[in-house]
Amino acid sequence: MAGDGTVQLIDEKGKRVDGRLKDELRPTEIKIGVVKNADGSAEIRMGKNIIIAAVYGPRELHPKHRALPDRALIQCFYRMSTFSVNDRKSPAPSRREKEISMLLSDALTSVVLTDKYPRTTIDIYIQVIQADGGTRCASLTAASVALADAGVPMRGIIAAVASGLANDIVVLDLFDLEDQKGSGDMPLGYCPTLNEISLLQLDGVFTLEQFDECLDLSIEGAKRLYDIQTNTLKQRYADIRAEVAVDEDDEVKEELKEQLNDEVKEELIEQLKEEPKKEEVKEEPKKEEVKEEPKKEEVKEEPKKEEPKKGDE
Repeated sequence: MAGDGTVQLIDEKGKRVDGRLKDELRPTEIKIGVVKNADGSAEIRMGKNIIIAAVYGPRELHPKHRALPDRALIQCFYRMSTFSVNDRKSPAPSRREKEISMLLSDALTSVVLTDKYPRTTIDIYIQVIQADGGTRCASLTAASVALADAGVPMRGIIAAVASGLANDIVVLDLFDLEDQKGSGDMPLGYCPTLNEISLLQLDGVFTLEQFDECLDLSIEGAKRLYDIQTNTLKQRYADIRAEVAVDEDDEVKEELKEQLNDEVKEELIEQLKEEPKKEEVKEEPKKEEVKEEPKKEEVKEEPKKEEPKKGDE
């Protein structure tokens, strides 16, 4: 619920409690592939928020009677860890968690090409490790990147951010104190490639001018988040291509080694074949010497031929 607006959240110079300007996002970092057993996963650190999203599927749905004949079913499971907030949270799913799970499922269904996988389910598990306001928007941002990491075909990626009122001044990306003590907040999920709003909620009282300003500011913030998402995905795929290139180089090196080994083996075989031939050539003169011996015996037999000549005389 929005606060009464009595807490001073922004000073006269436009500085907020955490030092940001009214149109400034919290420091945001996204990592991909953090859950090895999942088909796709992402971790987002948005301010003090730490959230992990893991995607499993498309896969067979159980029980089967819940399967849709013409498209896949998107199921989100948003959960907050018991230690994610200051006061220990009950481990049982709360009404708020179930509501956010339903909202995230509807938002992601609007961009996923579910008709490609009829009678299946795509399960998205979202775990809030540390909460600091705006967790539903950060979860939607991380889930979109996790779906892209899983290779699920989509019409576009959703970037989500919440704007609101801090002392009746429109500010971007509310953190926990502004969310609780501000006079209104408006979570928004936006797909820049389609120029479509996938999620829009409103809590508090806004004038028409404040609503328009808040909407424009949220869209601009979502576009900046989208740049972070796309850059992270590009870097991820660049890393994968580098790994594949290294593997291919290793395979080429192994093939070259095998070829060299084969060539060395062939040379050794040829050498072994040539060696006995050389020995045979060396043995030939030995055989000739053996043949010369009977020639000497023939010379000895010559006096025997002379003996019968003496008998004739």
